[in-house]
Amino acid sequence: MVVRVFIASSSGFVAIKKKQQDVVRFLEANKIEFEEVDITMSEEQRQWMYKNIPPEKKPAQGNPLPPQIFSGDRYCGDYDSFFEAKESNTVFSFLGLKPRLTSKPEP
Repeated sequence: MVVRVFIASSSGFVAIKKKQQDVVRFLEANKIEFEEVDITMSEEQRQWMYKNIPPEKKPAQGNPLPPQIFSGDRYCGDYDSFFEAKESNTVFSFLGLKPRLTSKPEP
């Protein structure tokens, strides 16, 4: 199952860019395979993202802002949900992945 991070490469909002970078850097640093999906380059992908975010997770007004995170077709959450999972050390379960066993260095 591929983790997909929906981003907007041409966002004019610094806060959105920082949130996107935070998610991507965390996944890279933890060697979690993922795919970036740029919704500014594909109307089809943008519509797919909007359609697959559960209604209760959508903002009262406007469209959901990136980053939005999916594991396969399963919606994981937005940046705030990701941040909460990161702070509580539950990112793997947030992403629907099995936690990695940390290998102990041999003496």
